[in-house]
Amino acid sequence: MGAMNKDSRRSLLAGIAALAGVVAEAGANRLTVALGGRERTRVIVVLACILGLSAADVSTVGASATELRHGLHISNTDIGLLVATTSLVGAIASLPFGVLADRVRRTTTLAIAIVLWAVAMLWSASVSNFHDLLVARVFLGAVTAAAGPMIASLVGDYFGGAERGRVYGYILTGELLGAGFGFAVTGDIAAVSWRAAFVILAIPALVLSVLVARLPEPRRGGQGVLAHEGREPPEETTPELHETDAQRLARERGLEPDPELVLEGDPRRMNIIAATRHVLRIRTNIYLIAASALGYYFLAGVQTFGIEFAKEQYDIGQALANLLLLVIGVGAVAGVLVGGALGDRLLRRGRLNGRLYVAIGAATLTPVLFAPALFTRSATSAVPYLIGAVLVLSAQNPPLDAARLDIMPPLLWGRAEAVRTLLRSLAQALAPLLFGAVSDHVFGGGRSGLQWTFVVMLVPLAASAYLLFRARRTYPRDVATASAAAASRRWPGEARLAG
Repeated sequence: MGAMNKDSRRSLLAGIAALAGVVAEAGANRLTVALGGRERTRVIVVLACILGLSAADVSTVGASATELRHGLHISNTDIGLLVATTSLVGAIASLPFGVLADRVRRTTTLAIAIVLWAVAMLWSASVSNFHDLLVARVFLGAVTAAAGPMIASLVGDYFGGAERGRVYGYILTGELLGAGFGFAVTGDIAAVSWRAAFVILAIPALVLSVLVARLPEPRRGGQGVLAHEGREPPEETTPELHETDAQRLARERGLEPDPELVLEGDPRRMNIIAATRHVLRIRTNIYLIAASALGYYFLAGVQTFGIEFAKEQYDIGQALANLLLLVIGVGAVAGVLVGGALGDRLLRRGRLNGRLYVAIGAATLTPVLFAPALFTRSATSAVPYLIGAVLVLSAQNPPLDAARLDIMPPLLWGRAEAVRTLLRSLAQALAPLLFGAVSDHVFGGGRSGLQWTFVVMLVPLAASAYLLFRARRTYPRDVATASAAAASRRWPGEARLAG
């Protein structure tokens, strides 16, 4: 009888495993079809994993805040300083990586950087005091800075302008899943050992470095666009053209470019100072960078102190707080997928400002939905508001990322993203430090300290909506300027460059 029960259990487990395999295979096939084929799927998944790894590391620090404080005898302000220093160093290091993104083989550079990520994570796990951990995190911040400029440049050269919002949605999903992994998985591991949580992240980093090294290096200037299986390549990806759909719309409508900003000469010859000066003269770029930075500023505070706030505000344990943020993360994933696709759809229907309209609507709703969740003491009551708030907060990023590529010449994508990463990272670096300091020293710490800190920090979110509203006026002309540069110049050797 016992043998029969044992055999039955084995058969049941085998059946479940077989069913799981079938479901996984079907899901993988559907994803491949949705993304346009195996090659495109491989590129999107790998790029998403790069952002996911970086987000998982940041979230692990936040999820491990309690254990780090007890293990290293530090305060909330120290935790904020830890995350802030990493972001600040990453911000500065993004500039040289931006130069490299426009001049060297990007896939190889990224692969080397990711190997160094793994080294930094193992180093973080081995430290014995706060000072050593801070030094390890400084090194980590320097090497993770490669991700932003390299990925932006690769996305522009792998995928056509008409679908970049949707593609960015998929890639940013990886960032959100990585953050969820940091909160829910390594956060639970950190409850046992914060050192083990950092070690766990180093293992996939080494595997990811190999996958990145095997990616094909696309030709620059939008010349290496990956074909969508089963579809004719979009006209804008032919070698003769350098303009995106937004730029084509601006040209067809006869919008006048800004003659002072039409780029002359080969952008590759511009040094980082000249390139920075140029991208910061584009008013739309300033608005988009500032609005994005304010959103990431608030998100950085949530990543660092969200678990602790949830535990104290809703009187729940670590495991339930991790689960709560994981559930909320579903809204974030939905946001990036819907936001990117909706912006692309409006653009295809001839709405030149379509991507901005999506971001404006989402930015306006974000603080409105966050506020009720910050005052309720019930996790059940807070969940719908939090899911909605995170959904609209995340929905802004894919259309804004795609819009920035529309206002920049292709051979400046890496350096333009480096400047954006620098300014955004400064905001992210300040967020944990300010959140921790305001909580401890302005509102007296504890549950109410974090609660009122989050309430005050809703103001920057409201400001981001205003900036995007301003950007809708300058965006069409800046798109026309980029279109004029693409139509009037043929940069020597652009189509032949592969890094």
